[in-house]
Amino acid sequence: MKTVYSDAHRLHAPELELAGNRFVPAYEQPVRADSVLDRVASSRLGSVEPPHDFGRAPIEAVHARDFVDFLASAWRDWSAAGEHGDAVASSGRMHDMGQRLPRSIVGRVAHYSFDATPITAGTWTAVYAAAQVALTAGSYLARGDRSAFGLCRPPGHHASRDYCGGYCYLNNAAIAAQALRERFGRVAILDTDMHHGQGVQEIFYGRDDVLYVSIHGDPTNFYPVVAGYEDERGAGEGDGYNVNLPMPHGAGEEVFFEQLDAALRVLDRFQPDALVLALGFDIYKDDPQSMVAVTTEGFGRLGGAIGGLRLPTLIVQEGGYHIDSLEANARSFFGGFASAR
Repeated sequence: MKTVYSDAHRLHAPELELAGNRFVPAYEQPVRADSVLDRVASSRLGSVEPPHDFGRAPIEAVHARDFVDFLASAWRDWSAAGEHGDAVASSGRMHDMGQRLPRSIVGRVAHYSFDATPITAGTWTAVYAAAQVALTAGSYLARGDRSAFGLCRPPGHHASRDYCGGYCYLNNAAIAAQALRERFGRVAILDTDMHHGQGVQEIFYGRDDVLYVSIHGDPTNFYPVVAGYEDERGAGEGDGYNVNLPMPHGAGEEVFFEQLDAALRVLDRFQPDALVLALGFDIYKDDPQSMVAVTTEGFGRLGGAIGGLRLPTLIVQEGGYHIDSLEANARSFFGGFASAR
């Protein structure tokens, strides 16, 4: 299995993030991807390849062009305006009565942000590279490979068509899934990150050719709060093609696997031609953002279940913030995945 990776992710290194009413050291740091890469390399899963540049067109097939333009210029405009530090929204997603795009960069940061996710000097280079990582990994499936791993950072599943948030700027899994539609008739996205990927949900909510199934923590008082509930099933042609499987806070590992079994039944009914797995290691029992208790051994079980589907599978890296466990959890997941193929 090929792994696609770019060092450009290291250019995105925010110092702080807003947690409740205070700033704390940012969880989303370069060491996350470096730890997983170390395990991939030492496990000899396959070659590690650089991304190809597919340009902005596949990104804009998912995201609004004005939003992509904003991400590409936000830091430059922020600095030119005399603002200091990372570009961070000072209010929630800002829309006035006329849906007017704010003239100031401070207003545009709020307009295109779901929360206080920071934009740094290197953010655009890093997020553009992450999208190309996912696209390149997906291209191997389109050429006939049975699996590939896009080691993306920053993550992507919270980014919607025209806003960033939750450490996410471009929706890597959604961009790759859309590109895979050129080769595969029906594509499923299974999201096992701790948090619901409301960005993926919003992008595909009205479609029946891309199924979205998410296993995540109950969003009541838990990010993203506004989405991820069981009654969100899609709209129009997409009715029934969005499936949310929330878990109660404090749930044990078996609850996760009960929801995984339910997700696999949904996939079986949909009969996808290809699968995108949005893989989050933040369901680990000691992760600072986890509300469930999946063990290192559990990641092997998860990998085995996904590998056992025998589908062309693109694995896209999402969350995971317990640095000390990332190597072991990656080894367990990919070992289980490989043994089931």
